[in-house]
Amino acid sequence: MKVLANDGISQAGIDALTAAGFSVSTNNIPQENLIDEINNSNISVLLVRSATTVRENLIDSCPNLKLVGRGGVGMDNIDVEYARNKGITVINTPGASSQSVAELVMGHLLAISRSLHDSYKNMEYGDFKTLKKKFAKGVELRGKNIAIIGFGRIGQSLASYAIGCGMTVTAVDRITDTCSIPLNLGNGISASAEITPTSSMLEAIKNADFISIHVPKQEDGSAVFGKNEFDQMKNGVRIVNAARGGVIDETALIEALASGKVAAAALDVYENEPNPRVDLLQNAKIACTPHIGAATLEAQDRIGTELAESIISKFGAQ
Repeated sequence: MKVLANDGISQAGIDALTAAGFSVSTNNIPQENLIDEINNSNISVLLVRSATTVRENLIDSCPNLKLVGRGGVGMDNIDVEYARNKGITVINTPGASSQSVAELVMGHLLAISRSLHDSYKNMEYGDFKTLKKKFAKGVELRGKNIAIIGFGRIGQSLASYAIGCGMTVTAVDRITDTCSIPLNLGNGISASAEITPTSSMLEAIKNADFISIHVPKQEDGSAVFGKNEFDQMKNGVRIVNAARGGVIDETALIEALASGKVAAAALDVYENEPNPRVDLLQNAKIACTPHIGAATLEAQDRIGTELAESIISKFGAQ
């Protein structure tokens, strides 16, 4: 059985699939040529990340396709229900990248608290004394309130890091069951914290010093955070989005930054990937990364291994 990992897969995943008798290709086929490649090469399993889309036309045009796998959490680049209704198995790896995304968010929280992103850009050519004065108004994380919007695996992993930094966590989720958050603090020290999410996002963001977003892209394409939501926030709030582009109304965000309502923001995802708006990238109050939330060596190994195990479990050794 042939597997095409169009957006790549870790060597650990390749090794596991190969050992089970699967043929694995990691050639990156342009979207416009993907249907022909799947049919001409008799591909049964298509693995993607966020770059490749699997829409109805591809599903209808590839009758031999048996499984589509998403290396990561969100599957908005796949017409999941349509594929499943056509008898195609659709899988993802919801837990494999949680820690990596949470650590990126923590990096962004620290960066926008101390303007590290802007400082890095200016140090080579700026005047040292001027820059020292410009960047001398940072804030600390300890003792601050963070609202985590979406309290699934990534949100819970982020909560463990935030609590470890001394932050107070308010979780927002449709499911309001109490969660026990494990705190692995290093040096063999472990503990746990009980967090009960609220279903009221507006109440949570009113008191938040920091906000981190971990919700899927809305089916109707609407933003979760627009002008109304920004108006509800306290002045000087800092926001991180490592979930999906379009969750934040980017025009409303730029206006909130200009007014001072939002002190700083960090974005790992954008409405128009892979070509984000230039005014976002050039804004000194926004720390930008190129959708790298799950892009650690450890996460990629876990993703590849989890995909391989799911495929082998589905089809057996070849």
